[in-house]
Amino acid sequence: MVTIDDIRQAAERLQGQVLNTPCVESRTLSDITGAQVFLKFENLQFTASFKERGACNKLTRLVEAGGAMQGVIAMSAGNHAQGVAYHAQRLGLRAVIVMPRFTPGVKVERTRGFGAEVVLHGDTLDDARAHAFALAEREQLAFVHPYDDADIVAGQGTVGLEMLAQLPELDTLVIAVGGGGLIAGIATAARALKPGIEIVGVQTARFPAMFNAIKGENQPQGSSTIAEGIAVGSPGRITQDIIGRLVDDMLLVQEADIEQAILMLLEIEKTVVEGAGAAGLAALLHTPGRFQGKKVGLVLCGGNIDPLLLAAIIERGMVRSGRLARIRVSATDHPGSLARITATVAEAGANIDEVQHQRAFTALAAQNVDIQLVVQTRGRSHMADVLAALHRAGFEAEELR
Repeated sequence: MVTIDDIRQAAERLQGQVLNTPCVESRTLSDITGAQVFLKFENLQFTASFKERGACNKLTRLVEAGGAMQGVIAMSAGNHAQGVAYHAQRLGLRAVIVMPRFTPGVKVERTRGFGAEVVLHGDTLDDARAHAFALAEREQLAFVHPYDDADIVAGQGTVGLEMLAQLPELDTLVIAVGGGGLIAGIATAARALKPGIEIVGVQTARFPAMFNAIKGENQPQGSSTIAEGIAVGSPGRITQDIIGRLVDDMLLVQEADIEQAILMLLEIEKTVVEGAGAAGLAALLHTPGRFQGKKVGLVLCGGNIDPLLLAAIIERGMVRSGRLARIRVSATDHPGSLARITATVAEAGANIDEVQHQRAFTALAAQNVDIQLVVQTRGRSHMADVLAALHRAGFEAEELR
């Protein structure tokens, strides 16, 4: 059992070791979702994730009890790894981190940067976990579980303490769920401080392990997700028990919802989050009526996203909004045609990213050419203006979907 007293004691241990992160209203997101949205910026922690709260609490307890003489070992896709590595370094402990091979490179390198020995093993978290247990036994290392541990849950619960101290008027909390450590800790704190508060968990539809366990369903599991931080195949026993007792509902969100939420937080709040960090907002976007008029607290639980993945999300978001589009223009293949086309697009106020001529793979007459343009616009209505300008200039033009 984890109690509010355990969480308060954890908060004392964490004092001065982790940030008391801001929790502030986003007026723009509130207008968009119809709820009053408050964001807890855990992506501002030194390791860019809430995970260092639980890690700090657990390692401090181990040191106090003399249980980490040979060092510690953890299994993680990244954020728990960084939290354990950073606080082990701070406490002078050897740290070995087992990470599945799909872990983003940015998380691997940052974990090594904190002085940990990184072992890449397995294609799933379960594979990595089994290897970590074997190493722990062989090298006499203290295993630090990412979520199924009372000290970890208590450390994560300090997020809930802070949120309700900062904003006691919150009536709903929407929390990302992987193994369940964060929501289990927050739910324990929130239920003790404000028994009537609504607590909702969110999982990606591709990894619905806790959703299935709590709701008694059998949603299929996928093989990959943009929210790799909550890509957990097996729910924790401790966390499942707490969630079953204290959490009101569990929701599933799609990959497109998470992508949209990441992009909105970047554009609107100027903050970078990873897939797991955007899951709460994704739930509000996916089921807007569910939270209408409520004072909703969301935890931006991590910001460790691969830069290349973030770039792809930005580009895909621009395509969905019509700000980046492909146009095919048919023209007579003679000098000056391309210049007229690009001038027409420029006069319509669009910017050209790419130009490709297609002469061979086309059904046009031999003297004609297909020209494909990738253009930046202000949105779909502007895209329609660009096409209209091309038509007025005498060109056959269409947007390619």
